[in-house]
Amino acid sequence: MRLLQAVQQANGETDFSLVEFIDDIPQYAILSHTWGADHEEVTFKDIYKGQGKGRTKPGYQKLMFCAQRATRDRIGYFWIDTCCIDKSSSAELTEAINSMYKWYENSAVCYVYLSDVPRRTWNIEGDGVPVGSLLGSRWFTRGWTFQELLAPRKLIFFAANGETLGRLEDFADSIAVHCNIPLELFDAHPRKFRNHSVEERLKWTAHRQTKREEDAAYCLLGYFDVQMPLIYGEGRTKAFVRLRAEHDRSRNERYRRFILDEFPAELRHVSRRVVCP
Repeated sequence: MRLLQAVQQANGETDFSLVEFIDDIPQYAILSHTWGADHEEVTFKDIYKGQGKGRTKPGYQKLMFCAQRATRDRIGYFWIDTCCIDKSSSAELTEAINSMYKWYENSAVCYVYLSDVPRRTWNIEGDGVPVGSLLGSRWFTRGWTFQELLAPRKLIFFAANGETLGRLEDFADSIAVHCNIPLELFDAHPRKFRNHSVEERLKWTAHRQTKREEDAAYCLLGYFDVQMPLIYGEGRTKAFVRLRAEHDRSRNERYRRFILDEFPAELRHVSRRVVCP
């Protein structure tokens, strides 16, 4: 996993370095956001090449926000998808997308940066919470942000000016109604999805949009706890067919392992075939 670390230069400016971890990944914050145009986002190459590349891009504001907030929370590293993944490598992109849910789940905190909510315009204290501006954000319409809503253990919403809007707990009831999902999905229990059918879980995400049609399925890999290769160009339908097949295969494998764990060892290899006279 590749993480960002803010570095103070001698001239007082903030720069960023990329640090790669194989094991013993340190505590990190993670950003959830919606992309602007590709040329507006700070990329892996911008950070890797250094020399201030990317500072003139609109997306640089998100890096500064994340760095400052992580520092305030005493977290030394943070992760942003735009620049922590080398998207020129198909192998790395596949690994990252298959790992994305776990990365959000294992983060110390997830910062949800709502670039289309300019500032805080309400008081979350008192009776009732007017959350129309929050729920009107395009963040709630994107495919990738669905897992980013459900996976983190701690999630905080921020306006575009960096002002805190509130924690997930402050808006959970309204978000559940708006997204047409059960409130229980916000629990940290690892098996919170098991009581719902595949069809029901797909229905929750049917209205969400992705830039590439295959991503409508790929953004759900961690949500369904499966891994599979990415084949851009296969189309939405084939991607969903593969997702469903891999989910069924994975579910059957988990069931087989459960039986082996629960069945007495001396009976595991006994044939179940019954020969009728």
